[in-house]
Amino acid sequence: MSDFKFSGRMSIERLQKQFKNEFGGTLRVYYGNKFADPGATIASIRKGGTSKSGDFDVSGNMHVGRFEKEMKEQFGIKVQVANADNTSLASDKSSLSKCAN
Repeated sequence: MSDFKFSGRMSIERLQKQFKNEFGGTLRVYYGNKFADPGATIASIRKGGTSKSGDFDVSGNMHVGRFEKEMKEQFGIKVQVANADNTSLASDKSSLSKCAN
């Protein structure tokens, strides 16, 4: 099981690297309809005044769709999971452990 720890000061780039190291896929993070600046912090892109932080336990068998939904609901950030070379989105029904393919 992976352990993602969030704080408002964590950069988008760090979050993306952590995801890639754990699951091999690419984590696309958005600010509105555009990609978030990798140097931006999570706090700076949150929507709706969400200020939660803490631990988010994610296992490789969690479905991509559930992960994306949880990130939006729990942390107020929009994400999408893509394959390792960031050329196509992973299926919502695939597991995170298979998202790199």
